[in-house]
Amino acid sequence: MSPSLSTNSYLYISLSSASHFLSPPPPPPPPMSAANFLPPPPFPLIKNHHPMSTCVHSSRTAETPPHSNPTSDDHHHHFSAAATYVRFCRPNLPDLSSCTTTKKELPPPPNPAGDLWRRMRDEATSDADQEPILSSYYHTSILSHDSLECALANHLSLKLSDLTLPTKTLSDLFLTVLTDDQEIIFAVNDDLTAVKERDPACISYVHCFLNFKGFLAVQSHRIAHKLWSNGRKTLALLIQSRVSEVFAVDIHPGAKIGRGILLDHATGVVVGETAVIGDNVSILHNVTLGGTGKISGDRHPKIGDGVLIGAGTCVLGSVRIGDGAKIGAGSVVLKEVPARTTAVGNPAKLIGGKENPVKLDKMPGLTMDHTSDISEWSDYVI
Repeated sequence: MSPSLSTNSYLYISLSSASHFLSPPPPPPPPMSAANFLPPPPFPLIKNHHPMSTCVHSSRTAETPPHSNPTSDDHHHHFSAAATYVRFCRPNLPDLSSCTTTKKELPPPPNPAGDLWRRMRDEATSDADQEPILSSYYHTSILSHDSLECALANHLSLKLSDLTLPTKTLSDLFLTVLTDDQEIIFAVNDDLTAVKERDPACISYVHCFLNFKGFLAVQSHRIAHKLWSNGRKTLALLIQSRVSEVFAVDIHPGAKIGRGILLDHATGVVVGETAVIGDNVSILHNVTLGGTGKISGDRHPKIGDGVLIGAGTCVLGSVRIGDGAKIGAGSVVLKEVPARTTAVGNPAKLIGGKENPVKLDKMPGLTMDHTSDISEWSDYVI
């Protein structure tokens, strides 16, 4: 022992040496892993709908510092590294929003056809309750189907099928066309609404859907026109023929028809190949939109939006009937009719004269007003 060391120093060194040799060595630290430091999450894991998205805690904005391998002599380094790992990786409730998608969920767009279909099902249920004898009919036609297009395909196929044209074949064909082109279903919705609003004899949507042959003829034409436009002309012409036989309505599949169409009573309506009918048009029975001879090409009338054509009217040739015009019953129209004017007679003449015709302030195709301004055309009385 060196003379410079005091007695207390000597005692301290001796006790330290004895403790070092007598106590067992500390156990080796467990291997570093996330399982040693992360407790089970206190909240259920959220399933992300985006397969490529990753949940990363927002507090880990910097790379985790590298850890040195712990030694048995340096325990504080081991626990310091563990504390650092937990600090960077443990969940923090205010930051959980970073684990969810940031894309805002938008509400589904309105579906008028779906709303109308639900209304029709309610009407069918009510009718079946009032008339139990019709329960099977309403079930087969409406209540057993999941959608408007399915019910329409089934109903039209039952109407138009015959011994050589099976119902199942037509139903599959019609359903394929309707599901491939949703614009047809939107037009069906508008046609149903038009009939219900403009025809006082229509007591319900389901009544129109099942029983109004003008409505059914127009929907059959929409399918035939789609087939015609896709080059399946033979099949389209066959559907036209069956519609003519069943509904007494003859519309060439090449004719173009808008939305919101009312064929009131519909018997005897004839529409030629190159005819064009706009939106919100109302046409009564025995109306002909025809040509003037055997000339091919564009040879049929062009009917604007909101037009009203009275019963027994003939519009012949490639003439334009302007938007919001009205054609009186029994008229024969061979020349253009300006927008928002009224033409009556055989041959048809404008009320108010050609130079200063009376202008309509409302769309007659919507109001269904057949007789206003008639006193200005004739003083005929019974």
